Amino acid sequence: MLSHTAAELIAAANNGPDTKGLATWLQNIFGPLFLSIVGIVALFFLFTREITRFIQFLVLAIVIAVVFYFPESIVSIANGVATALGFKKSS
Repeated sequence: MLSHTAAELIAAANNGPDTKGLATWLQNIFGPLFLSIVGIVALFFLFTREITRFIQFLVLAIVIAVVFYFPESIVSIANGVATALGFKKSS
């Protein structure tokens, strides 16, 4: 039977998983998949001549891509909206 001292347990709890490269790893995995799906769906809408749905899908895909590839932009937009509405003082 293994016995651990309190110091060993605290040290083990402080050594959590390293997630610094997690966002980059997910972008490298899901980025090409996302772009492939967008391309296939866009071609479907173009071939079926549903231009309105194609434009709606394209706008939505661009919004999702900005959120996925540039997540820091959401913070900037939220800070700008909060400042414009008077919830936050400009710095």
